[in-house]
Amino acid sequence: MGINTTITTTLILFTATLLLYFSTVAIATDSCASQSDDSGIIVIPIYGNCSPFKNLSDSWDTTIIDMASKDPLRVEYLFGLDASLRKKRVSAAPIASGQAFDIGNYVVRVKLGTPAQLFFMVLDTSTDEAWVPCSGCTGCSSSTTYSPQASTSYGGAVACYAPRCAQARGALPCPYTGSKACIFNQSYAGSTFSATLVQDSLRLAEDTLPSYAFGCVNSVSGGTIPAQGLLGLGRGPLSLVTQSWSLYSGVFSYCLPSFKSFYFSGSLVLGRTGQPRRIRSTPLLRNPRRPSLYYVNLTGVTVGRVQVPLPTEYLAFDPNRGSGTIIDSGTVITRFVQPVYNAIRDEFRNQVKGPFVSIGSFDTCFVKTYETLAPLIKFRFTGLDLTLPYENTLIHSSYGAVACLAMAAAPNNVNSVLNVIANYQQQNLRIMFDTVNNRVGIARELCN
Repeated sequence: MGINTTITTTLILFTATLLLYFSTVAIATDSCASQSDDSGIIVIPIYGNCSPFKNLSDSWDTTIIDMASKDPLRVEYLFGLDASLRKKRVSAAPIASGQAFDIGNYVVRVKLGTPAQLFFMVLDTSTDEAWVPCSGCTGCSSSTTYSPQASTSYGGAVACYAPRCAQARGALPCPYTGSKACIFNQSYAGSTFSATLVQDSLRLAEDTLPSYAFGCVNSVSGGTIPAQGLLGLGRGPLSLVTQSWSLYSGVFSYCLPSFKSFYFSGSLVLGRTGQPRRIRSTPLLRNPRRPSLYYVNLTGVTVGRVQVPLPTEYLAFDPNRGSGTIIDSGTVITRFVQPVYNAIRDEFRNQVKGPFVSIGSFDTCFVKTYETLAPLIKFRFTGLDLTLPYENTLIHSSYGAVACLAMAAAPNNVNSVLNVIANYQQQNLRIMFDTVNNRVGIARELCN
């Protein structure tokens, strides 16, 4: 009994010793074993031999191919981590011609107040203030009016003594208003109107501008103004460009669709995001005599292959006189001072060879069969040449049998020193205004 117990004990100890020995050897030679001293973190491939995710049925090359197939999604993810890209969203509002409203301007959808009150407002790059017909307006032609009482975000009238009131063109001094509200009087397209400067939220595209200052029109006389109001895109302190500076940094562009289009196919793009990456540009000039206007330097005009001889004093940018050339979205057809227009018209007539008749503002109209003889017209700006397509050069009668040169001289009753590149000549072009770098960019873009 004692001998058997001794033998059994000896066998157990021998077996335990062998197990301990082989376990120690296995641990020492196993590359997947943890380090005993916890001196570091072991990193292993996700599909490596030591990984619990390894698929034993796949070969190594199959595993690599499968892993590489996921790389495009990874790269796309990495690209999306760019903070500047994540926050950049194009702010674009649709633009339509004013045909539906029987006007020769372009309109954009704007929402005022909370809940939103919708207006189709004329886009005007040469006016600063925005204004809409106010409820109770005398002489306003539209039944669509802004109601301050219906808006929970209405901020009230701007005080007549506030600095913002002094920024409105035609603002009346406090003693003459009869109240503390800021009142301003302006003329527009042969009409005059009186408005109260008020504040409310303005929504354009997907962005809302709180406490936007605009005119609430109280009375109109002497004709009509844009029925549902006007959105000023000038360079003054009360313009959309200035009031939205924190969002759009003084940059905007638009593409005006053809007058033939009834749809909101054009666009007003606000801010640097969404602007053309490659666009030809010319310097944007500022004239202290007319600080709200967008001046460019027109250096010449080509009709066909002929460089029209133009007196330079009628083209020159002159800050002292306020003369020069502007780009304007509110004027319908391009207007040149009389000597400049006469020279361009005469060269155009010389190449088409008539006969010519006058229709309304157009003094160079001809039978459409001569249209094939009509030359292209090119505007030459500093660093930029713009060749107008025929649809931006000729306008056709309602019967289609007569075509006219879509340009004219400045009105005789205006001592004008301005040449105005108007909206008809801007159709299907992307016109970009960068008021920080003082550039105007122009590129072809079909937005019909």
